[in-house]
Amino acid sequence: MTKHETEYVPGPSSAGSVVLDLGPGIGALILDTPAELAGREIEISPVRDGASARRAHSLVRERRTGAGTQYAAVYPDLAVGDYTIWADAVTPAGTFTIDSGQVTRYQWLKQAGT
Repeated sequence: MTKHETEYVPGPSSAGSVVLDLGPGIGALILDTPAELAGREIEISPVRDGASARRAHSLVRERRTGAGTQYAAVYPDLAVGDYTIWADAVTPAGTFTIDSGQVTRYQWLKQAGT
């Protein structure tokens, strides 16, 4: 991408537009957030690897369902274990556990400055 191009930001997703492949040793996270985080990428990393661990990130998007509009980031294909959610490059926002074959939901708590 050249410096004159802009990054594509996907619009709202609709019900059934996210498919998660769950199975032995693999789960997923749905990180529910307030609307003001829409468009922000939030990073996670395995707790066991510490603050210097390689991080995965996902974009908070508007999610439209039959129950209404929610805002969430989805992290598929996560290995079983404990993870840290990062508020920024150095500040942990919380931890969660991925269980085999399960979807974990985590509610983002309002952080200072977000």
